[in-house]
Amino acid sequence: MTYIDLDLFGSALYTHVNMLGDAENSSAKHSVKRNLVNKTAQVQEKSVSNRKSPEYILSIDVGTTNIRGHVYTKTARLQGSATKQQQLLQPNPGWFELDPQKLVDDVISVAKESILDAGLQAEQITCMGITTMRATFVTWDSETGIPFHNFISWQDLRAADYVAIWNKSYTLRTLNAGAKVLHFFLRRKRHLAASVLKFMSKQVTMRLLWALDKFPQIRQRAAVGKAMFGCIDTWLLWKLTGGNIHATDYSCASSTGLFDPFQMEWSGIVCGLLNIPMTILPVINDTSGDFGWTDIKTVGFHIPISAVVADQQGAMFGQCCFEVGDVKCTMGTGTFLDLNTGNKPHASIAGLYPLVGWKIKKELVFLAEGQSADTGSIIDWMKSLGLLNNVSESSVLAQSVPDSGGVVFVPAFSGLQTPFNDDKAVTSIFGLNPNNTKAHIVRAVLESLAFRFKALYETVLTETKIPFSHVRADGGVANNDFLVQLMADLVDQTIDRSCNGDMSCLGAAFLAGLAKGVWKDKDELLALRQSDKVFESQHNWSSLKPLYHQWENAIHRSENWFPSNY
Repeated sequence: MTYIDLDLFGSALYTHVNMLGDAENSSAKHSVKRNLVNKTAQVQEKSVSNRKSPEYILSIDVGTTNIRGHVYTKTARLQGSATKQQQLLQPNPGWFELDPQKLVDDVISVAKESILDAGLQAEQITCMGITTMRATFVTWDSETGIPFHNFISWQDLRAADYVAIWNKSYTLRTLNAGAKVLHFFLRRKRHLAASVLKFMSKQVTMRLLWALDKFPQIRQRAAVGKAMFGCIDTWLLWKLTGGNIHATDYSCASSTGLFDPFQMEWSGIVCGLLNIPMTILPVINDTSGDFGWTDIKTVGFHIPISAVVADQQGAMFGQCCFEVGDVKCTMGTGTFLDLNTGNKPHASIAGLYPLVGWKIKKELVFLAEGQSADTGSIIDWMKSLGLLNNVSESSVLAQSVPDSGGVVFVPAFSGLQTPFNDDKAVTSIFGLNPNNTKAHIVRAVLESLAFRFKALYETVLTETKIPFSHVRADGGVANNDFLVQLMADLVDQTIDRSCNGDMSCLGAAFLAGLAKGVWKDKDELLALRQSDKVFESQHNWSSLKPLYHQWENAIHRSENWFPSNY
């Protein structure tokens, strides 16, 4: 009979429900990290001494739909930029992939075009920061550098059967029950969270397990220390440095489902439970620090990479949400509401993710994040139907009618996330009648995005019990005045929209610049933040309450629509 330390297991279970885990530090990996630092020290010192004023920072943002490159000045002014659209591959229904080598080529191209657009030479760039979408991973052979498969995107549903099997398994039910007992005796909230643990396709864990099963050569090469795993940030570091750096940062690691925020290391328990070889995992570095230098033979220029950060954490830093209680809402492909919870992770039972925001030397900041996967994708859907041409037009259309004419919309192309947590939910339209126009439908869709924001807001506020006075907003969809004003009205809160639409990129630049002394501290960054528009609440919540409750009713009718094997 095998005996398990349930307290330790309960902690690990909690971390996995929030896309996190528990682990053992590898002294060998830290030795590799030190050797890499020493290896580049002389080159760094020589190159830094040749840097010219003024200082410029290159920031690369690899998103779901686009790769962006921005060159910023010390005053956070945009000096130059370039964009290239991502090409998602869909070899099968529900599968979403990226070509690993094309991604690298596109990133290098965008970097060069950004520097050119800024009217600069690569030698004039002080440092470089990288921010990427999370939980999109690849595995590769460390000797040949050849991937075993394409990137498997966070949107991918190929592991849905794995998720269903594990969520119904006797093992998981036993662990849920054990965690519930632990919570009864110890009253620790993380054990309560573990008692409702469910795997999700958006976590790396089940998709990685699928890859390990479908590509046996990964395990074969891992057995001799020749296989590597990484999300987009890790793959880019490996390729851009000429194969010298296999690393990630704490913000990206905490978003995989393989990391424990309480121990701040990879999870030996989670990896052991799922039989994931830990030898394939990268070294974890501070968010702002040393990630090596770009290899001139591979990239064509020699620039220090001094920051790596996950996209939402990068946006949080770019918004200068440095204090406990600071909140930002990014509305891009999805809606992400993040709260600074200080130096301790928040244990959630409603689907909030306790993520590492950033780690800079001794400073460690955690975030509680709620998310809705469908925001920009809903706008794109309306464009494809010919309902509108752009976000600004949607605002005009929505305000051309006094209300939605009874139409209610549920945005759930990817299911419903926090706080509903139902990946079987369906996108729905209720209340259509012959008198409705496209303006009514557009207004109903925008109202639904505002309602999703309110659901996230109330969940974060209720669960964390951390007071906050205003929300900072960014992202392309947040450029819609009608939408943001309705959001402010629904939560009776001030919403401050940033001038800079790509806060992830700016955040990566801030973190990179801090590492190289472009800015001395975060106080200098606070002075650089600029607002585009501040939205104050204009309507009493009681007048909007019936609309919101009607939408909640539509949500419940849309839940659990698809069969379990969907």
